[in-house]
Amino acid sequence: MIAFVALGFLVGFLIGLTGVGGGSLMTPSLIFLGVEPLTAVGTDLLYATVTRVFGVFFHGKKGHVRKDIAFRLLAGSVPAVLIGGYAVRHIPKEILNHYLTLLLGLILVITATLSLLKGEIRVPVKPRWVYVYLLGFIVGLTVQFTSVGAGVIVSFTLMNVARINPREVVGTTILYGLALSAMSFLSYASMGSVDYTLAETLIAGTIPGVYLGTHVNANVDKERLKRTINVIIFIIGLVVLAHSG
Repeated sequence: MIAFVALGFLVGFLIGLTGVGGGSLMTPSLIFLGVEPLTAVGTDLLYATVTRVFGVFFHGKKGHVRKDIAFRLLAGSVPAVLIGGYAVRHIPKEILNHYLTLLLGLILVITATLSLLKGEIRVPVKPRWVYVYLLGFIVGLTVQFTSVGAGVIVSFTLMNVARINPREVVGTTILYGLALSAMSFLSYASMGSVDYTLAETLIAGTIPGVYLGTHVNANVDKERLKRTINVIIFIIGLVVLAHSG
């Protein structure tokens, strides 16, 4: 149990320090520690929901949340969560556990690559609201199956396609991620694929971790640390893919 408290503290510290690495580190870590993939996803969704509540509170006080964008993303995600929830209930658990690990590895590699490219490319696509709904649908499916992807995929697209102010991107992504993880968590909870005792242990570790990380972040090179974390996530993704074969 101490290992899970330490894991919650470490991931919470990294979130408070850099704003990245939450689901991308938590879900594969739980799987590596022996938690069934389906339960790892469901438990991480509960952990992520609680963690994001604090993020929305702090960013909301600073006025860094674009609710119009967050709500459109969420509108696109609702049908994706319903479709994903139906699929999760009707696909045999053995098949889901195998392919969830494979999908998780792919998403980790893709999101880490996008994070490393963030701010270095500009996609030549004219911003349109329909793209926001489509983005919400795609990310909704991804999070429903793996609990990973909302933060990185959405923030990358908002910065490089929608050209949103970077300060607003973080707060908007956290608000959207909170609503999405909460909806997806309910789907897993209805199947009994959430370990509440484990989630409480992780959350107990993450609260002091987020607090400490928030206070330390003024004294470190956050961009270099983010790149390091994303390289680690990329490597974890490759390892997950290797073990899923």
